[in-house]
Amino acid sequence: MTQFHLPLALTVSAIALIPAAALAQDPSGPVTRVDDVVVTAAPYGVARQATNIAVDVLDDEDLTTAPSTSLGDVLNGLPGVRSTAFSAGAGRPVIRGLAGPRVQVLTNGLGLIDASALSPDHQVAADPGEANRIEVLRGPQTLAYGGSAIGGVVNVIDGRIAEERPVGEADGRVWAQTSTVDDGLSFGARGAFAAGPLVFTLDGFRREAGDYEIPVPAESRRQVEDEGEVYEDTGGTTVENSFVDLSAFGAGVSWIGDWGFLGGSVKRTETDYGVPGHAHEEDLLIPPPVEEELVTIGLEQTRYDLRGELRLPSGPFARLRGSAAYADYTHTEFEGDEVGTVFDSTGVEGRLELVQVRRGGWDGAIGVQGLTRDLDAQGDEAYVPASEISEIGVYTLQRLDYGGWGLEGGLRFDSKDVESAFGARDFSTVSASLGAYFKPTDDLFLGLSLSRNGRAPTEAELFAEGPHVATRAFEVGDADLGEEEVTSLEGTLHWDRGPLTVDLHVFNADYDGFIDLIPTGAEEDDLPVFQYVQTDATFRGLEAELGYRAWARGADALTLELGYDVVRGETDLGPPARIPSWSLRAGAELEMGPWTVRGQVRRVGEQDRVAAFELPTDGYTTADIYLGWSPREDGVILFAEAKNLTDEEVREHTSFLKDLAPSPGRNLRIGAAYRF
Repeated sequence: MTQFHLPLALTVSAIALIPAAALAQDPSGPVTRVDDVVVTAAPYGVARQATNIAVDVLDDEDLTTAPSTSLGDVLNGLPGVRSTAFSAGAGRPVIRGLAGPRVQVLTNGLGLIDASALSPDHQVAADPGEANRIEVLRGPQTLAYGGSAIGGVVNVIDGRIAEERPVGEADGRVWAQTSTVDDGLSFGARGAFAAGPLVFTLDGFRREAGDYEIPVPAESRRQVEDEGEVYEDTGGTTVENSFVDLSAFGAGVSWIGDWGFLGGSVKRTETDYGVPGHAHEEDLLIPPPVEEELVTIGLEQTRYDLRGELRLPSGPFARLRGSAAYADYTHTEFEGDEVGTVFDSTGVEGRLELVQVRRGGWDGAIGVQGLTRDLDAQGDEAYVPASEISEIGVYTLQRLDYGGWGLEGGLRFDSKDVESAFGARDFSTVSASLGAYFKPTDDLFLGLSLSRNGRAPTEAELFAEGPHVATRAFEVGDADLGEEEVTSLEGTLHWDRGPLTVDLHVFNADYDGFIDLIPTGAEEDDLPVFQYVQTDATFRGLEAELGYRAWARGADALTLELGYDVVRGETDLGPPARIPSWSLRAGAELEMGPWTVRGQVRRVGEQDRVAAFELPTDGYTTADIYLGWSPREDGVILFAEAKNLTDEEVREHTSFLKDLAPSPGRNLRIGAAYRF
């Protein structure tokens, strides 16, 4: 429990800075900016600083200058968020120690209809390069997205279906950047153009990166010594087979009027990337001493979306919102030039919502969500049988705001059917949440929420039977698994007054029937056998962020930031695997005229509280600096960033490959963008 002492001290210090006289102020309703509204939180939109839900948002400006990497790597470092860091091509978000089927990744509010949650080497079929906004919700309070959101939600909003007319009849951006650590190059363009009531959108994105450089041998000291060998630091090298080649392009059209909007879009994604670490450490060196077949992955997806909103002139409901998507996804694993295993996922998902008229501070919505998906796997590593999955859920979200205090809650019923050659199961789950908040002043928000969520097992957890090289295990499912249920209690504090901002979330989640993958001690196909089992588990932790505007003159300002997050997991079988250690971040940002200078130092602690079958992971400290120049809000942006300035050895404990392929070393990234 000692790792909680620092965040508690930070919290106490922050509260001590709050002037007691502020509680006696006469409140006046704050103005909510459009950028503050989080659409993923609820269909009626909720301001970030006025909800119990833990939220982070990357907007268009953030994403224009963000690194050209996987979704998980872009989000890594946000409070409570890490990356699976499986490779440069496959990094999925980890939220509060949870990943895979417990973190729902969405595109414009609908699921990806891919197979990325099935395995850590499967890329998410949504890239940050195609987004104009990404919203991250931590914790299980968002009921609108079903059991797969039991740990959190990441919503990638691409804007292909325009909901509003562009300012000046056209807007968009073009950008390009290059990086030294992997000889990377990425570029893209997006635009929206109005023609009468119609708005057309076009976008395209391309990313190329070679094998990336690391400051140490690929195999970790801990693993070498665990194998009974002597570790020799032979210096930096390159992780073989860590390349990425990605293309994504799409188009959309919307009909917009006073009545609402209706639009459709199409997107095509094609990716080839290497999967490092499928060999012993000496085979990861460049060049390898022995020629062997490298494992690469080719991903293809075509996706069609339809979305609209009808504004209702009278009655209890203000709007009817609907969306639907069809996707055809293929994930092919190659061994050299030979096709190894192929995963196909085809499906349709839809959502229909009625948003209530706001009356006396009362907002609400009711909705229905449905999904049907066919998954097929063929090849040597087809450890999951062909499956047909169908889901349907109905839900309601309600919020009552009395100004100084309020209530928010939700209720959802889900039904899920899974059919395969190995058997069939059906599940019914109920999820509910209730929260209360108190706002003694406009500056201070105190909230407490209680939720109980249910998640049905996935097809892999039920019916897996075969070798899974990505996890280095022979995985065996259990067709008798029951629903996974979690009861969560979370406390929230938002404080924004003068130069000081504080954001604090403290949470405790108790799992009944937590589905875990543990070794049996047996061996099959030269791999250890891992069995899916159910146990009880508890995850608890906190996330604290402090900001202080130390100096301001007009639009110029110097802001200091401090952040800390930690999560601790425990099951009846011992610590769960791949739980991240604590993270402490200190930074400063100076904005002066067209210039922006930002620096950050981040410390991630050693993780020695591990499952019986995994090795501890050393902590690390990284330093980054960013320099940007933009003469006006819309126009040219030039930027340069140096990451991991000290060329630190970085191994993410959340990664299956942490002891075989560390994260990239020192990197200089230079880019330019033009927004119009």
